[in-house]
Formats: sequence, C-alpha cells, structure tokens
Amino acid sequence: MRKIRKLTLEELISENKRQLLNDREAMERIEEKLEERILKKVE
Repeated sequence: MRKIRKLTLEELISENKRQLLNDREAMERIEEKLEERILKKVE
C-alpha cells in the first residue's frame, strides 16, 4: 500500500493553476465571472 503524500498549499495552488491554464473552457468561465463582478461594481 502506498503512503499518501501530502502536498503543501503552494504545490496545490501551482498544480491547480497548471491544470486551469490547460483547460480553455474553465478559463473562459472564470473570465466571464470576473467580468460580471467588475460590471456589477461599476453600476
């Protein structure tokens, strides 16, 4: 049985960031949400 290696917060963040940068659809959804938030603040 393998021992589960615990990742540090920095490792998790960098891994998630790398996966998101490779996932175009997820990046587009994030960009849309950010645009909506910015537009709501401007109003």
